[in-house]
Amino acid sequence: MENKQQDAAAEPEGNTDVSWLQSRVAELENNWRTAMADLDNLRKRTVRDTVQVRRQERKRAAKELLTVLDNLDLAIGHAEADPKSVVSGVEAVRAQADTAMSNLGFPRHADEQGTPFDPQLHEAVSVVPAVGVEPGTVVQVVRPGYGDVENQLRPAAVVVAKVD
Repeated sequence: MENKQQDAAAEPEGNTDVSWLQSRVAELENNWRTAMADLDNLRKRTVRDTVQVRRQERKRAAKELLTVLDNLDLAIGHAEADPKSVVSGVEAVRAQADTAMSNLGFPRHADEQGTPFDPQLHEAVSVVPAVGVEPGTVVQVVRPGYGDVENQLRPAAVVVAKVD
């Protein structure tokens, strides 16, 4: 009832003529077209912004790996050198790769041996009888995990002590 009173108040007194109704419809149609154009512009801007953010993140990830690749090239260049120095260089590159992964939000979890098995962080690839170890304890890390419970790239593949 209140809307009818407002519409009646918006309508010129005594004017029930078609031209007023047509102008009101044209006004509402214009408002609708404006709203639809605004929505379309928002969609286009959102797609454009999403593409830009993805591009920036890929670039950031690639920059993290550049020093690792540079140092691998150096290691390959020194392959004929003393084997111990080559191994030492490769270990240093491995440490850089771990740092890069950590900087990207996926720290390495390779030191899980001796910890209780956690299905959120570990993937059991085998169970073995183990003497002197609590059942359900990680006895070997087959493949390290990366990330944490909330942001996991992959769980650690582990061997677990079984319950006798």
